[in-house]
Amino acid sequence: MSELVTGEAVVLELAIARPATRAIALGIDLLLETIAFLVLLVPIAFVVGDDASESLIAGLAVACSVMTFVGYNTAMETLTRGKTVGKYALGLRVVRDDGGPVHFRQAFVRALCGVFVDFLVTSGCVGFLTAMLNARGKRVGDMLAGTVVVRERGPRAPNPLPPVPAELAAWAARAELSRVPDQLALSARNYLGRYYDLAPPARDALGARLASAVAEYVSPSPPPGVPAWAYLAAILGERRNRAFARQQPQQTSQPQQTSQPHEYQPHQTSQELWLQLTGESSQAPGPQGRPSAGHPGSGDHTGIPANDPPERGFAPPS
Repeated sequence: MSELVTGEAVVLELAIARPATRAIALGIDLLLETIAFLVLLVPIAFVVGDDASESLIAGLAVACSVMTFVGYNTAMETLTRGKTVGKYALGLRVVRDDGGPVHFRQAFVRALCGVFVDFLVTSGCVGFLTAMLNARGKRVGDMLAGTVVVRERGPRAPNPLPPVPAELAAWAARAELSRVPDQLALSARNYLGRYYDLAPPARDALGARLASAVAEYVSPSPPPGVPAWAYLAAILGERRNRAFARQQPQQTSQPQQTSQPHEYQPHQTSQELWLQLTGESSQAPGPQGRPSAGHPGSGDHTGIPANDPPERGFAPPS
């Protein structure tokens, strides 16, 4: 990524094209230019015939070279605002240093330097080395024209992390998740992102292995009958919620009520958490200020009453 400052002093973050990607685009353009050069040269040589002098033939060859190797890039980048056929194929575009579209002058300077400095005359050595050494991947033509090549198409964004299943919200809010290794959490994240890309047998087997590995670091155990994907989604979603909560600035005043029923709130008593999750009215505390029986926090409850198991209406991640 690189920051470009526009004429209005607006900072734009653009992805700079890598030299390898630009080399592939250049190869496509050179193939088309070579074909166009031969298409122009062969009819001219046939018309001139064998009686023409060597100087005339050399002049015609130079003229055809300029028309194809310089004219092609200049015309394409001017008409398409910074693209050639190769750049179209690789998702690249030439823009000015301020992020604006290129015009004839910039396109002509880039094409002329590409022929005599960067690529054809020097066999690509100068252009490749300068692009590798420059922070923005500029070759000599880009430096003289005041342009830069950027990527318009980036890699596909990963699938969003599924939310905590409603049936496991109370359990996840009370679970101890700090011991889960980051690498194991990343494996579970990749599994959920590729859930529908895997065959059902392989998907079930991989989910069971990941759930067993994660269960070694999580306590207490989840309610019985929870699918592997729901177990992993609850853990990853709750880790995300707690990470967001830690990033929020500490409020000195009374904390505001959140609309997410499963959001983690530190220093919250078990009875307050249960009332928030279920929406039930407050009951009088039991002896010594503890919640009455049947609510989490008394004994070893995990947030779900033992006599009221969660519903089994789990829906796979979308």
